[in-house]
Amino acid sequence: MKPFSVRKLALAAAVAATGLIGATASSWAQEVTLRLHQFLPPQANVPKLVLDPWADKVEQESGGRIKIERYPAMQLGGTPPQLYDQARDGIVDIVWTLPGSNPGRFPSTEVFELPFMMTNAEATSRAYWDLFEKHMKDTEFKDTHVLGVWVHGPGMLHSKEPIENLDDLKGMKIRAPTRIINSLLGQLGATPVGMPVPQITEALSKGVIDGCVIPWEVTPALKVPELVSNHTEFGGDHALYTTTFVLAMNKAKYDSLPDDLKKVLDDNSGQEFAAFAGRTQAGADVPSRKIAVDRGNNIIEISAEDTETWKEAAAPVYEQWVTEMKDKGIDGQMLIDEARALIDKYTSQ
Repeated sequence: MKPFSVRKLALAAAVAATGLIGATASSWAQEVTLRLHQFLPPQANVPKLVLDPWADKVEQESGGRIKIERYPAMQLGGTPPQLYDQARDGIVDIVWTLPGSNPGRFPSTEVFELPFMMTNAEATSRAYWDLFEKHMKDTEFKDTHVLGVWVHGPGMLHSKEPIENLDDLKGMKIRAPTRIINSLLGQLGATPVGMPVPQITEALSKGVIDGCVIPWEVTPALKVPELVSNHTEFGGDHALYTTTFVLAMNKAKYDSLPDDLKKVLDDNSGQEFAAFAGRTQAGADVPSRKIAVDRGNNIIEISAEDTETWKEAAAPVYEQWVTEMKDKGIDGQMLIDEARALIDKYTSQ
């Protein structure tokens, strides 16, 4: 019986070893590295406060089986307007970008960029996710797997010369991030200059532009408080404008993941992530504003009453946008009504 027992033990050991090798190979097969590409330097607030914490959380909750390599400031090549296609085409795995960097390609997102539409970034980001799921997921964004959408805090003017009223804005060359903001600035009397955010620093320093519209939070990374000395804020319940963002992943890469790793990404996607991102990005406005204040820069506050004059001047942007959307087969007025209702809903919660 002893030889049989020895043979039995040897067979059991072999089976166990084979199973161990198989389990190890399976574990290796389920590990994945994802490359995240975006346009801001790593010390800027969005990478530091939103993207890095998100990526760290995904890595931790995957038990280290997902690793997210972060590539800031377009380190993997290309230009900011090319980021979405980099994710779509699998050149990178994940991108953070502005839909508005590709004019006309994501028209429904523009509803949130319309003048004085936004109340606060968290409520508007929640509304954005709802409308994304209802109207955009299977249409404008069908070529990627979208992980999150959100907006920044109140957009405002930063300029070399003071802007205290609409007359001051006339003729000024002001940088804008998207088509809708270009339209807004033109309607208000400025000369809009479209350019990606990384170009602002050089454009201001060389006098290519007289000012820019961006939220407070990104001004330190772009050295804006050093390059201009005037900052114009708006009173009332609604901001001059905001810009939409998207965190998008290559669809094939997402589909290739095992279900448990998909779940990790899913658990860190959606409306709660949108709310976190919008809230966090807007939360960085206060310390960034303080940098300009501490430098002795001129903070101009347009009263809620005077802001109504700006709203009236900007009103034609709505009519023009609705007409443009109709030409694309999109009910722009419906999107405006739905966006307003959702923003009001989440603002009041």
